[in-house]
Amino acid sequence: MTDVLTATGLRVSLGGATILHDVDLTVTDGEVVGLLGANGSGKSTLVRALVGVVPHERGTVRLFGEPLGRRTPWKRIGYVPQRVAVGSGVPATAHEVVISGLLHGRRLVPPRHARRRASEALELVGLDHLGHRACQELSGGQQQRVLIARALVRRPDLLLLDEPVAGVDLPSQQAFADALRDLAATGTTVVVVLHELGALAPLVRRAVVLRHGRVVHDGAPPAPAPGHAGPSHDHVHPHEDVGSAPADPLGLSGTVGWTA
Repeated sequence: MTDVLTATGLRVSLGGATILHDVDLTVTDGEVVGLLGANGSGKSTLVRALVGVVPHERGTVRLFGEPLGRRTPWKRIGYVPQRVAVGSGVPATAHEVVISGLLHGRRLVPPRHARRRASEALELVGLDHLGHRACQELSGGQQQRVLIARALVRRPDLLLLDEPVAGVDLPSQQAFADALRDLAATGTTVVVVLHELGALAPLVRRAVVLRHGRVVHDGAPPAPAPGHAGPSHDHVHPHEDVGSAPADPLGLSGTVGWTA
């Protein structure tokens, strides 16, 4: 198997505090890996460091064999940050937001097939029928699915998602799980930050658990904590760092539910 993502000895400090302590992580082609941990464990910081949103003071990151930086093949990578307001005061439609995912530093004008690609990406997350709607008119869960579609429009080989289902309604969670299942079936490599597996449990075969910025488990997903495995459990949680994530380089701008 080919290594798609490799982090070695990754150390990150923010505000004078060390958040990640010499983390090692390797993800191979076609894997679906869940990053789990309690609030403050460093899992969101880790995924941000992997795409250069936050700097690392020590260690290395390689994506598709290339060091993180100018040579990184960003076209092959989709990144979805923790939930943010999609509209940001601009009355953009869902289609327009998704099309922006096709733009980058060397392409400032959408390609001719942009609208078709945007429709296909929105269809993957079950929202093509709302593509004409302004994002401010959509629910929080629907806005999150628009952000996911914006990453998918690139048709990425590697998809990194930071708390994609946190704080969204159950129908949106299931729609996202269905879309992720289809992507995994085509061989897309996925790294997803989660509080708990929830609807994604059938897809995540490997879990990396962080505690206080260190990897304490890397293997089969741990068993759910009592009360979290039942179908009636509401897998909706607050975010770790709402509003604190800086802009990302791709232009895409409690208690954990398992036992180790």
